[in-house]
Amino acid sequence: MARHPAIVIGCGGLGSAALYRLAARLGPGVLGLEQHALGHELGASQDRSRILRRVQHHRADALLVNPAYDAWREVEQLAGRQLVTITGGLIIEDAAHRAKAGIGTRTMSGYAPLLAEFGVEHEFLDAAQLAERWPQFRLDGDEQGLHQRETALVDAAAAVAAHQELARAAGAEILEHTPVRAVRPSPGGVEVHTDDAVLLTDRLVIAAGAWTAELLEGWGPPMPLTVTQEQVTYYRPHDPAPFAPDRFGVFMWHGEHNFYGFPLHAGGMTKLGEHMGGPVTTARTRGTDPDPVRQQRYREFLDHRLPGFAADEISTRTCLYTLPPDEHFVLGAVPDDPRVVVAVGAGHAFKFSALIGTILTELACEGRSRHPIDAFALDRPALTDPAFARAVAT
Repeated sequence: MARHPAIVIGCGGLGSAALYRLAARLGPGVLGLEQHALGHELGASQDRSRILRRVQHHRADALLVNPAYDAWREVEQLAGRQLVTITGGLIIEDAAHRAKAGIGTRTMSGYAPLLAEFGVEHEFLDAAQLAERWPQFRLDGDEQGLHQRETALVDAAAAVAAHQELARAAGAEILEHTPVRAVRPSPGGVEVHTDDAVLLTDRLVIAAGAWTAELLEGWGPPMPLTVTQEQVTYYRPHDPAPFAPDRFGVFMWHGEHNFYGFPLHAGGMTKLGEHMGGPVTTARTRGTDPDPVRQQRYREFLDHRLPGFAADEISTRTCLYTLPPDEHFVLGAVPDDPRVVVAVGAGHAFKFSALIGTILTELACEGRSRHPIDAFALDRPALTDPAFARAVAT
């Protein structure tokens, strides 16, 4: 059996970042395994844009924000390319429709305590102020807004490629088209079975998204992960100027649905998505065809609220969210076997991926991280107590 100082399964956003950090620390021999071609569009890390923001509604996430911004700056410097574009970010709460939806802490009152605790510069705005500064929106008059000037757009595809390039420069090898069929413990290390070989390692990082629960079969109780198929749509406005990044930043709209959107990027297109709400699926059964109901929902929202944003619909792309019952990340070692470290992004980890690569490397090499990640451990109640999942479902 070929032996490697570390193996990473899954070379998307989280896995590629971990592969680079492991190679930088351990040197040649670190191996990344990807079942598809690099840069494929069958997981959660594809596309050209993700949101990086300081405004958070969970304290566990807010604790990682400053180190994440630092990590992105470091990766940009090492890669010699821009990955992050500061656009400023706007959150709009549609109070009337929000009351009907009754959705969690993604509200102005939910954001405010963490903004104060972490000293995040921000502005709260009423509907009149929003309309004056961003006339692109059509408002009813009872909306509230929150603006944060350091919110940014991360080029996801370029960021994944940069981490892979840095990993290879540090001595890592990446094997494409190499699915993993089984992961098994042994006294001499962790066995990773592919179609062509059995590989042995002292440190295994599983960053396989929707395939995670399947790879962990036999390593304890099944991990209660739900996979949903989500989608985003790209548009081309007739008049691009009002939606240029220096005039129109990243936005989130909290109303009956949680929409998020991007200014012009990726060849002069705007983009809209909806956070969560997609149909439940699996990695094996998911489709790639867009849901026409959601496409129509996007169109109705834009026609009502952003009439200049979407003159022409260019394309719709699907992706997968892999969600624990509490919708938090999974970052930690398998209970009773610290040789195996697991990362699950829960549909919102890409913004932290440059930092998560370091966290996973610390867990794999030291058994702990200097960053506060207890809330994301594999032995937390959301992953171990069946009653938690039942309570969430009801």
